[in-house]
Amino acid sequence: NTEGYTRAAVEAALPVIEAAEGRTFFLFTSLRAMREARELMESGLRRMGMDYPLLMQGEGSRSELLERFRRLGNAVLLGSQSFWEGVDVRGEALSLVIIDRLPFAPPDDPVLAARIGKMNAESRNAFMEYQLPQAVITLKQGAGRLIRGESDHGVLMICDPRLISKHYGKRIWRSLPPMKRTRDLTEVRDFYRKLLEPVAG
Repeated sequence: NTEGYTRAAVEAALPVIEAAEGRTFFLFTSLRAMREARELMESGLRRMGMDYPLLMQGEGSRSELLERFRRLGNAVLLGSQSFWEGVDVRGEALSLVIIDRLPFAPPDDPVLAARIGKMNAESRNAFMEYQLPQAVITLKQGAGRLIRGESDHGVLMICDPRLISKHYGKRIWRSLPPMKRTRDLTEVRDFYRKLLEPVAG
């Protein structure tokens, strides 16, 4: 919740988007962060000399946006809740999924608050028993936009430092499909270079 978090996430994402040559879903846990990121992405892409088309949820129906994303082949799509599940882009048009924050439900949601209150009254751990498992399910849905089968290739970038700094981070990692982990941009660039180099023949 630190001021400047979305800016930092966008700055971290830009060189990875460059390595992937666009072809990115950037998923957000709030509409506010998504809209803030739109302006930051526009200026950042321009600054780095990248002319990848930038699409955002709300600029058309979901099916229209997805059709444009597939047709363009190198676009960056910013999406919030409705793009975390039930969206399927096969092939090379999508090779990078970026997630801004771990998708915990907002604590001011009245249904969630009531459930937490009930569990706390029963001396249960609402975070570990309910909030964390729900976030894991949502995160897996988001990751699933990229990883649809064993032959798929790409990068899943999770910006949230709680994945490393909090004790529950390992539980979240273990819930995701097995994949090589890195925090090294050079490794990511090498991965895309090998992935994108033309096959000799």
